[in-house]
Amino acid sequence: MGCGTCPCGHSGAGFWEAHKEGSLRKQREMNGHTAVPHSYDYDLIVIGGGSGGLAAAKEAAKYEKKVMVLDFVTPTPLGTSWGLGGTCVNVGCIPKKLMHQAALLGQALQDSRKFGWQFPEEVKHNWMTMTESVQNYIGSLNWGYRVALREKKVTYENAYGEFVGPHTVKATNKRGVEKLYTAERFLIATGERPRYLGIPGDKEYCISSDDLFSLPYCPGKTLVVGASYVALECAGFLAGVGLDVTIMVRSILLRGFDQDIANKIGEYMEEHGINFIREFVPIKVEQIKEGTPGILKVTSKSTKGNEIIEGEYNTVLLAIGRDACTRKIGLDKVGVIINEKTGKIPVNDKEQTNVPYIYAIGDILQDKLELTPVAIQAGRLLVRRLYAGATTKCDYVNVPTTVFTPLEYGACGYSEEAAVEKFGEENIEVYHSHFWPLEWTVPSRDNNKCYAKIICNIQDSERVIGFHVLGPNAGEVTQGFAAAMKCGITKEQLDSTIGIHPVCAEIFTTLTVTKRSGENTLLSGC
Repeated sequence: MGCGTCPCGHSGAGFWEAHKEGSLRKQREMNGHTAVPHSYDYDLIVIGGGSGGLAAAKEAAKYEKKVMVLDFVTPTPLGTSWGLGGTCVNVGCIPKKLMHQAALLGQALQDSRKFGWQFPEEVKHNWMTMTESVQNYIGSLNWGYRVALREKKVTYENAYGEFVGPHTVKATNKRGVEKLYTAERFLIATGERPRYLGIPGDKEYCISSDDLFSLPYCPGKTLVVGASYVALECAGFLAGVGLDVTIMVRSILLRGFDQDIANKIGEYMEEHGINFIREFVPIKVEQIKEGTPGILKVTSKSTKGNEIIEGEYNTVLLAIGRDACTRKIGLDKVGVIINEKTGKIPVNDKEQTNVPYIYAIGDILQDKLELTPVAIQAGRLLVRRLYAGATTKCDYVNVPTTVFTPLEYGACGYSEEAAVEKFGEENIEVYHSHFWPLEWTVPSRDNNKCYAKIICNIQDSERVIGFHVLGPNAGEVTQGFAAAMKCGITKEQLDSTIGIHPVCAEIFTTLTVTKRSGENTLLSGC
């Protein structure tokens, strides 16, 4: 979701009367338990116009509530900004997957020759054509969101919102005009923004994922700093469209994901021409030559000693993590507690903060998954509980996700490491196998690079508690199995399911080799 989002709009007379009562009363009511003022401009003000915030706002409008959405994108250090819709739509999932698709098409072109397609030997990729097409689509989505809000009579203000007192926000638009708004309830859905290294030259010369998808020139030789899914996905599609890409990794790949799979992803990317510099971190970035792209010199230091290395690149992309946009929205003014280290907001199982009339959803929540569909689900369910008498809470367990690296990775449930820690190694059984997609056999590439793994709880009828697939269309495969896991599928039920032949997903109906057996998992034939 977009960060730095804020409230903005007209203020009602009721507010001004309360405002004039003075700061003493405000101070007494800072704990948020007393409604000030007693008549509000809105039933609900949503701070943040990303996936979760918009879903909640539109849901509230269904119940004829007076709703406002405040959204403001603070430009990146290089000046990039975008429209309504938040991170996913503008600088996240949507452009990421479209550019991943561009890379897959490049591979498909190579494969097609073996299937009889003939075309000139030289095939080129045009960065500007791709980014223009992607941005045109995103622009249509931005417009669609604004139209949807208007049709549902949700007030939208493009302004930066921050709390200034109980039930009250200040909204500042890009011209610096400030307005005050009041609401009975507030929903914080401000999301996160990319983190910078805090070294000389990082904000002056480096880009982040916030800049990449609308970059007005081909990035050329690129250094990707980080080992997050953002880092690996971006490195993957940049290499896939023909660029020279290096990934600088401080420690491990895909922290928090299954490390068995993470290492297989790294091996695959390395085999396909992506360079890795391991256990180094940049300490300085300098510009050698201006241009689009120019030339940058990166000085890096070993994490294991004093070794210093230097390298020259056209573009340096930082993907070292993201920070919650919670520190500059006045939460201290209303007493909302945040984790001082991370900026994340602790909430109860109803997404309620310690201040009863203020709720929060999405990436800013402490110890919750940072995924667009999670924020959307949480936002809708929250609104139904507030205004429609519903009781269903967001289920944060067994949430499926996919990492769109060149070899896609779909996962649901426990990683192998987490399962061992939770249940004990003697109480889990890991079934696994490599596989070779039929479509890859004719071009004769990447045999036994794809991989399937399920983790079962022996003490609970071998119930499947972890699902992992590394291969094409991993997201499509994982989505269906995630539903089965919600229903409590066991290994026996998987085995009794007849597979569809010949597809990748059928491997999960025929898994027989356990990890503890040490048997070979490499496959040949169909």
